[in-house]
Amino acid sequence: MSLTCVALASPSILVENAPHVDGSERVRSDQWHLNYLRAQDAHTLNRGKGVVVAVPDTGVDPHIDLRDNLLSGLDIIPGGRGDGKKDNNGHGTCMAGLIAAHGRASKIGALGIAPEAKILPIFDTPANGFGEPDDLANSIDYAMRNDVDIISISAASSPTEKLQRAISAARAADIVIVAGVGNTPRDSRVSYPASAEGVLAVGGIDRSGKHAKVSVTGPELDLVAPAVDIYCTSINGRYRKGTGTSDATAIVAGAAALVRSKYPYLPAAEVVHRLTATAVDKGPPGRDDEYGYGVIDLVAALTADVPPLGFEGATATPPGGATSAAAQPAGADGDGGAAVRGWVTLGVIVATGGGFLVWRRRRRADDPPPRISR
Repeated sequence: MSLTCVALASPSILVENAPHVDGSERVRSDQWHLNYLRAQDAHTLNRGKGVVVAVPDTGVDPHIDLRDNLLSGLDIIPGGRGDGKKDNNGHGTCMAGLIAAHGRASKIGALGIAPEAKILPIFDTPANGFGEPDDLANSIDYAMRNDVDIISISAASSPTEKLQRAISAARAADIVIVAGVGNTPRDSRVSYPASAEGVLAVGGIDRSGKHAKVSVTGPELDLVAPAVDIYCTSINGRYRKGTGTSDATAIVAGAAALVRSKYPYLPAAEVVHRLTATAVDKGPPGRDDEYGYGVIDLVAALTADVPPLGFEGATATPPGGATSAAAQPAGADGDGGAAVRGWVTLGVIVATGGGFLVWRRRRRADDPPPRISR
């Protein structure tokens, strides 16, 4: 089975009557997910500086709202320009923009969740959206060689042996791997690599905060984010509106970039734990197959006092306990053990998550914010 792009995105949109005919003056207000997730408040705390996110996809066009954050990448397959910066589809450019578009002054243009993070573009999927699993594996290997912090995979694939090895190696290299669960009706269960152990599996919600009908459900689902009518950067300087778990995946990858930037010594497992621990619970209390642990909360993920996973055994301390030294922000004082990002894989979540659930309660969006880390 071939690798397939996860999004159900519409063609790029052109706003004919806007002062800028490319839609640049309107798109920021169309990006409803920014207000829903309180991105402006989150950006007063962190903007993703110092973090590199790999985007293996259809390539990334150097859109004016994104190009300052675009590194020179790689073409895994023929047809590009050699550096990952050619996109004949728009999907990869959209994903990169949702993560790290910097926009322009006066709220012109699209804005990403982590507008100071860098994007490593990797062209591994042709314009028709159907690539090969082993090309994705090669993309992941390339991302590891270039010391990325996060890999955002908005694709569904067959779990070939080579791809499984690449995912395992990336986890061992302390990289946060974020992947979309897939879209109905094409996908009927959580797709690979979202279904792989240690991968942060992302589903979607609609504008009302409810489960998006397009989003696959299942026991592997970890988090949800906006996935309906998502506006983002596209090719030829235009913008695109899409619906699908691809968009939610990129948004969560941006959230992970904010956390990795503020807490640079946190292992990948702790980054994921911070995102799931601070999520706004939806559906039945606790984790469920429609919402996972809940909707990402950017501000809480950057400020909450989150007990660590795995450092003191399987049983986590209660919310009122001392802040982990490993979770101190950049520049904070801490003991020597917190000075290095450990080689802790995301699999720690599976091994120790039960202890965390002992104290986790149902947290709604209107609850008081979690206690701030000192």
